[in-house]
Amino acid sequence: MGRETLFPKACHRIKEVVEYISLSDDILERLKSPKSILIASIPLRMDNGDLRFFQGYRVRYDDTRGPTIGGIRYHSNVSIDEMQSHAFWMTFKCAALDLPFGGAKGGIAFDPKSLSLFELERLSRGYIEAFADFIGPDVDILTPDFYTNPMIMGWMMEQYSTIQRKITPAAIVGKPQAMGGTAGRKTAGALGAFSVMENILPKLQGKKTPQTVAIQGFGKAGSILSEILYNNDYKIVAVSDSKGGIYSEKGLNIPFVKAFKESTLSFNKAYCDGPVCNIPTEHENITNEELLALDVDILIPAAIEDQITEKNVDNIKASFIFEVANGPISPEADEILNNKGTYVIPDILVNAGAVTLSYFEWVQNREGYYWPLRKVNARLKQKMIEETQTIWQISQKKTVSLRMAAYIHAFNRLGEAVNARGTKDYFIQR
Repeated sequence: MGRETLFPKACHRIKEVVEYISLSDDILERLKSPKSILIASIPLRMDNGDLRFFQGYRVRYDDTRGPTIGGIRYHSNVSIDEMQSHAFWMTFKCAALDLPFGGAKGGIAFDPKSLSLFELERLSRGYIEAFADFIGPDVDILTPDFYTNPMIMGWMMEQYSTIQRKITPAAIVGKPQAMGGTAGRKTAGALGAFSVMENILPKLQGKKTPQTVAIQGFGKAGSILSEILYNNDYKIVAVSDSKGGIYSEKGLNIPFVKAFKESTLSFNKAYCDGPVCNIPTEHENITNEELLALDVDILIPAAIEDQITEKNVDNIKASFIFEVANGPISPEADEILNNKGTYVIPDILVNAGAVTLSYFEWVQNREGYYWPLRKVNARLKQKMIEETQTIWQISQKKTVSLRMAAYIHAFNRLGEAVNARGTKDYFIQR
């Protein structure tokens, strides 16, 4: 599956939804392409004196419901195609969760582990220098993503505030709490996903029984979600990162695995670089492809997009798939899974905990009043459960998949915002 096809695949959801609900031509026209695409060459003076330029991107997809919001990704695969796709998904994610935002995405194409901390700081500040005129708390809010941690978001907020000549914490979220960040940031994505799982599974299978789980992706969300599941008596038999995975039929000791992974974060590095395959426990080393094909109750893709396609979908044995990653299943594979009775709970619902928390941080920054952790987590859980219930009811009423129900729910809210401004039907009557 070529990455160049990712955005057309994402847009395929629009064609599917119009079969189930009546939408104004205005909204369909509005969502065909992003509102803006920005590209910048970011100069960086390396520690050895060399001057290098890095390609930076920012895509704002739609701001019908409010300022755009979306992550900053540091990865060698960052491209316009990827940024458009993620900004598209974020637009619908915010609508599905009833957040007052549209979708955006940005990033820099490079291997973040190849830079020193000093170089990483200069490049992060350079990104803000390049895009400062196009972001802000009422225009476009930056959130963390792959390889952008609280310290990096803090550098960015500080740089933006320096340019604006005033402290502007609401422009950049995901900051350290000491710089205006919110409590609950580290666990939000995982806690949101767990709330959806605990709400959906009883509806689909009745009384809860012990569940076997495989998690592809042991990063920010995957590792914390694995620990939450472990502490709630789920049996985690496999986890993986970009280097490969580990499997144990008896179940993995997740706290030990997580502690080992975190121990590889050395004092002069911003990221962990020890693969889970090196963990000194009794296990079998497996590939990411082998993990996806395991005979487990629940499969959780929590890595990158396009992991399950028509090429490997026939190998999938899990009964339930919870998309913690964005776009891990291609439309073709999604249709095959749906036809064979596999329950797929979509990314725009499952992984919305992180952007919901970003909304909470944005609100607290603007109020200048910060909530205790219990209040943050309670509001996050309430929001996730409310929207899960609504999406479940739509799926039952219209006899559609949960993914289709989530998009119908999001489209209805986007349609309301477009209709409020006046559509073709309104104007031709005048």
